[in-house]
Amino acid sequence: MSSDTFDSQRPVSPGASAPAGGPAPGGAPGAEDLFLSARPPGQPAASPAAASPPAPGAPPPAAWPPPLAGAPSPGEGGGALATAPAPATPPGDRQRRVQLRWVLEWVAVLVVALGVALIVRTFVVQTFYIPSASMEPTLMIGDRILVDKLSYHLHDVHRGDIVVFRTPPAEQGNPEIKDLVKRVIGLPGEVISSAGGRVLINGKPLAEPWLVKGTVTTGIQTQKIPTGEYFVMGDNRSDSQDSRYFGPIKGSLIVGHVVLRIWPVSAIHLF
Repeated sequence: MSSDTFDSQRPVSPGASAPAGGPAPGGAPGAEDLFLSARPPGQPAASPAAASPPAPGAPPPAAWPPPLAGAPSPGEGGGALATAPAPATPPGDRQRRVQLRWVLEWVAVLVVALGVALIVRTFVVQTFYIPSASMEPTLMIGDRILVDKLSYHLHDVHRGDIVVFRTPPAEQGNPEIKDLVKRVIGLPGEVISSAGGRVLINGKPLAEPWLVKGTVTTGIQTQKIPTGEYFVMGDNRSDSQDSRYFGPIKGSLIVGHVVLRIWPVSAIHLF
């Protein structure tokens, strides 16, 4: 063993200089003592080679002393790495957002309601206003009626039905009136005529319980109603421009079946 080797078990004589790495004079711990006190129990003293950097790819050495249980690791909150809380939303901004959401919800409700109303009016039911006296006393001027636009897609037109139809080309009445309301009297394929103040269907008098007693019907020229067409007349036979003047109407002109008088309220009636 050379004289440069240090024996940690050999006492140092008083007054002698401490070898390199030994305790400093006066009992102060040297670098070796600090190293020994810092290593874990049971771990041998590190050789000079142990202080060299770890080989590439080698795992890092375990920390000593180990961290306390429950202590936050770096990046897990606490200390300088803790995330600052988000600033509170001003009350004015929250109120504006609530108001905007309320407005958008009502706009959506109105759009849906208008869409449903448009679909219903186009394909299901529609209201009409009575402008003339041709259907008196069944329908009076100013009455409002509800028309079923769907039923004739499901079944045929029946005799006695009150129908709304688009003004036929042969009608020379008020051009501002686009729709007319009359009662179906003759059906496709039937021969219609009038005699003795009554309507004849295929030569036989037609019972018309919807007319006021004593009503006289005239002016029907004997004719066979074409396929797909209908002979219509007003209940007020003396004051009605109807099929006696413009002929039978095509079924394609019929808008729908009058099912209810909705105005005036005192005269609501289901047909």
